[in-house]
Amino acid sequence: MKPLGQYFAKLILLIGVLSWPVSADDYDLVVIAGRVLDPETGLDAQRNIGIKNGKIVIVTTSTISGTQTIDATGLVVSPGFIDMHAHGQTIPAARMQAMDGVTTGLELEAGVLPVSAYYDDMAQEGRPINYGASVNWAHARIAAHLDIEPSHTLEWFLSNFGNPKWQSTISSTDQLNKIRAMVSEGLDQGGLGVGFLLGYAPGTGRKEYYQISKLAAERKVPTFTHARFLSMLEPESSFEGMAEIISVAAGTGVAAHIVHLNSISLHDIDIIKPLIITAQKSGVRITTEAYPYGAGSTGIGAAMFRGPNWRERTGGMTANNFDVGGKRLTEEEFAYLQKEKPETETIIHFLDVTKNEDKAKLDMSLLFPGGVIASDGVPWTIDGHPVEKETWPLPQNAWSHPRGAGTYARFLRQYVRETGAVTLLEAIGRISYGPAKILQNSVPQMKQKGRIQTGADADIVIFDLATITDRATFAKPAQPSAGISHVIVNGQLLVEDGILNTTIMPGRPIRNAQQSK
Repeated sequence: MKPLGQYFAKLILLIGVLSWPVSADDYDLVVIAGRVLDPETGLDAQRNIGIKNGKIVIVTTSTISGTQTIDATGLVVSPGFIDMHAHGQTIPAARMQAMDGVTTGLELEAGVLPVSAYYDDMAQEGRPINYGASVNWAHARIAAHLDIEPSHTLEWFLSNFGNPKWQSTISSTDQLNKIRAMVSEGLDQGGLGVGFLLGYAPGTGRKEYYQISKLAAERKVPTFTHARFLSMLEPESSFEGMAEIISVAAGTGVAAHIVHLNSISLHDIDIIKPLIITAQKSGVRITTEAYPYGAGSTGIGAAMFRGPNWRERTGGMTANNFDVGGKRLTEEEFAYLQKEKPETETIIHFLDVTKNEDKAKLDMSLLFPGGVIASDGVPWTIDGHPVEKETWPLPQNAWSHPRGAGTYARFLRQYVRETGAVTLLEAIGRISYGPAKILQNSVPQMKQKGRIQTGADADIVIFDLATITDRATFAKPAQPSAGISHVIVNGQLLVEDGILNTTIMPGRPIRNAQQSK
């Protein structure tokens, strides 16, 4: 019993040391008198926070001081928001997300490949917020089917975007072995799971999805799946696509995350929701995400918008449902872009949230029990060209889906302040602790994020609940959110009094258990 007694003695000593107030010189930064929320413990009370070396050292009611002080009187102090679905892995996109309270932006739905090249490039340039990615199954599939070397860049993917050879062909044994090897290597290099863009390759074999999901289960990492179909008609409906994700999760034991539940469900969320909930109650490891908009975004040549009856399958969509550069398309423009420029980024209005029925469907996805909020934000462009990395603030003619600028402020404004659909504590859980909890079993770093606790990473957002709001619109998306006064990333003040500091790059890489030690 002696070793066990020594263990508990050391543990008690450690707890005492961590909670003991230290001198002012020992705190790099203190946040005082704010309404501090910690979703994991349920804390919602006024507290003071001391930060040292990028970590939260103390959360206390006692008076503390430090080298730098933020007076958060009357403001909410929250864990930094964690975006699991951030395609905008550029510096301008990350800065715009920081202004929306995001301190960690992860590319999980699509992912990257090669993984090591992505992390090397990001580290060399630096990032304002934390970053990381899953392994991109689609990139592996393109490489195997077209017999080319993959690149982790979005440009490489878009250059092969409209090629049906990888989208609608069953993999041979040799091709499947190559895909499996590339995915496995990506996990070895720190990929945060496996991203499945099934909706962009609907002709993929079911066995392939099962086999690669089984690999993820064996490696104890999650999958992030864009369901195979976008349709309310059977066969090959969105319901069928969701059922496939559930069945593969049940059959392999993998933790399967369903991306953008709102857009992929179209108008069928009322039947898809109980399907998922029953599976969860049966022990199937399924999680969901959604974003607070009735419009999605992707390349105009995507497989889901091709074929003889795609309009009927998506509820009667026309060219007018598609927006490019802030302008709704004509049928002639739509046909031209699909044929000649299939990689063109477009916004697709799939729900009219001004109608109560459509708004209720969006709410059903967004407030799904245990679900989290993710932006699905994409990079920023000007006249079709990427915004230069040193550009800040973004010019007014910069274009993207507004969710890349306002997802989190919009959610807090609409669902907490205006409608009270969720409590503030629950809302903060959906945008900070919830994503961390989904990832933490396979990514130990995430155990220190999404929390305001002693020992947690000092990723913190301070905002005024009375004024926080999104300003980005479909017509003018390049407008940062308002009401967020301070954003702290790894203990460094990235946003101070609403002004972003462009001279620092405090973001750090997030990798899986093999690489995060």
